[in-house]
Amino acid sequence: MTEDLARYHRQMLLAGFGEAGQRRLLGSTAVVLGCGALGSTIADLLARAGVGHLVLIDRDFIELTNLQRQVLFDERDAAEALPKAEAAKARIARVNSQVKVTAVVDDLNSSNIERYADGADVLLDGLDNFETRYLVNDYAVKRGVPYVYGGAVGAVGTAFVVLPHTPEGTAPWERGMGENRATPCLRCLFEEAPPPGTGATCDTAGVIGSAPAIVASFQVAEALKILTGNFDRVCPTLLSFDLWLNTFQQFKVARAYEKGDCPCCKHRRFEYLDGKLGSGATTLCGRDAVQLRQRQSSTGIDLETLAERMRPLGAVTVNRYMLRAFITDHGKPYELTLFRDGRTIVKGTHEPAVARALHAKYIGS
Repeated sequence: MTEDLARYHRQMLLAGFGEAGQRRLLGSTAVVLGCGALGSTIADLLARAGVGHLVLIDRDFIELTNLQRQVLFDERDAAEALPKAEAAKARIARVNSQVKVTAVVDDLNSSNIERYADGADVLLDGLDNFETRYLVNDYAVKRGVPYVYGGAVGAVGTAFVVLPHTPEGTAPWERGMGENRATPCLRCLFEEAPPPGTGATCDTAGVIGSAPAIVASFQVAEALKILTGNFDRVCPTLLSFDLWLNTFQQFKVARAYEKGDCPCCKHRRFEYLDGKLGSGATTLCGRDAVQLRQRQSSTGIDLETLAERMRPLGAVTVNRYMLRAFITDHGKPYELTLFRDGRTIVKGTHEPAVARALHAKYIGS
């Protein structure tokens, strides 16, 4: 065994891994989308496993409350409010200097994903909202790149591997193993994102650190199978668990592709990637505010329920037309005004990326 492989000896002992698998890892690129609780654990495990190039994309900065579950950061990082992607890159350099890390401090959207994810062998989800997940799903299906979805909030976690169907059927998971192992895509399983304000977030419902750790560990295991060419080992089911209720379930979802009429993987309409779907952002001149327009829900927003969830975070007022919340994030005050049609005005910034981050953090998808 050569010296550059010695540190990976224990995983190289696994059947189907070996030196050939390790060298494939060292020559591969994994894009980690988000560096929070999921993404920081994913990046740490991939670096220790010897994935040669990690692209870390995150728009946020470290704060003290992150340290309960985000494993790559420490108190000094929080005190300096370092960008998560840059802090993760610095930490990984001390963990495994063989790994190249590209840190991207930006808001992932339809105008930049094709640039940032170019060359990816696998995409790993550490995101905090469904809109961006649908964007990544579009990219994965269009480019034929495996996408490992994951989510965690409270004590609940979910994960699933998307091995996209391709027009020619020539992806390695579609041929050469006796059966086609392509899977449904994310939009096959979740046709529409939940309306804004209906889904809990870590900042409104809390999170136990072990939930994202379990999801991230599962995601990395699946990524290692993909990157070493062990597609026959990739889990074909949707994982779901609740650590507080002690439930673990795996759902068979293969027929969602066969029976469904997915606009993405069946009709190859990439509406999020093309910018046709998703929120729009407008900077309001002279008001230090950004207006976000989400897709309108047919039922409208339950402002009263959202208000109860947000009251522990700051002053909240609500009436039949709108909810207004006053919060402090990273030491800076903001005012969020949410209307029943899903439109939101974020006062206290003129940057759309900051407004989208605050919306995802406190209101949700």
